[in-house]
Amino acid sequence: MAKILVIDDEKSIRNTLREILEFEGHEIQDAADGAEGLKKIESERFDLILSDIKMPKIDGLELLERSLELQSDTPVVMISGHGTIETAVEAIKKGAFDFIAKPLDLNRLLVTLRNALDRNVLIKETKQLRKKAGTEDEIIGQSDAILKIKEMVDRVASTDARVLITGENGTGKELIARKLHRQSTRNGLPLIEVNCAAIPSELIESELFGHEKGAFTSAIKQRIGKFEQAHNGTLFLDEIGDMSLGAQAKVLRALQENKITRVGGEKEISVDVRIIAATNKDLREEIKQHRFREDLYHRLSVILLHAPPLRERKGDVSLIANHFLIRICSEHKVGPKRFEAAALKALEAMPWTGNIRELRNVVERLVILGGNEITAGDVKQFAGNQ
Repeated sequence: MAKILVIDDEKSIRNTLREILEFEGHEIQDAADGAEGLKKIESERFDLILSDIKMPKIDGLELLERSLELQSDTPVVMISGHGTIETAVEAIKKGAFDFIAKPLDLNRLLVTLRNALDRNVLIKETKQLRKKAGTEDEIIGQSDAILKIKEMVDRVASTDARVLITGENGTGKELIARKLHRQSTRNGLPLIEVNCAAIPSELIESELFGHEKGAFTSAIKQRIGKFEQAHNGTLFLDEIGDMSLGAQAKVLRALQENKITRVGGEKEISVDVRIIAATNKDLREEIKQHRFREDLYHRLSVILLHAPPLRERKGDVSLIANHFLIRICSEHKVGPKRFEAAALKALEAMPWTGNIRELRNVVERLVILGGNEITAGDVKQFAGNQ
């Protein structure tokens, strides 16, 4: 159930919207003009605001600006019986979630409100996860390669430049993507992650762009895709080298036009999304083999970052191992443990074909099976057979 404020100077409209939205299970408050609506926004928090544009005292566009100053996370949907393209564009530019013309289409209204509320939940969950995560997503290391990555992230994070991150499995490409988003101007909005390798090729388009009810046999209701969920935020396309050529073509169009169309739909939907992509494949070779589009590669690779394998940054192994040791002891609720110097030397000497992911698994095994002081013998006994 959402708490919704309806602002309209026509009592019949307010009553109709109240009846419809209360039937949908929402808690409704209303206001007869912009000034009354603003007072309510100043004194209470709402999950969504539905406001007319042409109103006495304070019009809807001014109300929109002031409401976003007071409650920046609350989506505002504008409605108007005097709607023009120019008015709709102005409302969206000022921060409105959407614009709906009167007479109101009930289905369009309910879909828009549901989308706005779903996106608001994502934003709140993202903020909660960010607080919970703390330093979990920090890039650990002092090697030249890692310092170069940190420097590049600091330089490009505040821009909207697309970034392509390359590197072997387990090298921390997703950590770089999260750091880019966290340091960007979009960090108050969601970072939506999509593992392209984990989604069957026949479902990837629906996952990215959404689908309309009835678009295919199992499409029993409308679905909002990842591009729409990431609107004004960041979309992280992990393992993009595994994406089908058909989906690549649609992603390219979305990047060119900043518009998407849901599967089974005809309406073009504008999206403002920063794209960060990652792959463990050599995309140049994939292009030669006609498995990846060269034009998409050039769209994605405005900034190229390479996550080095752990074997090329052995000096960072001790730092990362101690970082994991503290976290894993906390997760398993065991007393503090430490590595003896020889144990860290033994870890540094390992080949780490699975990179940071493998190192984490080894440290977890040592925490569970080793003593309070983890020795070189523990490393040899419990970390040798991978």
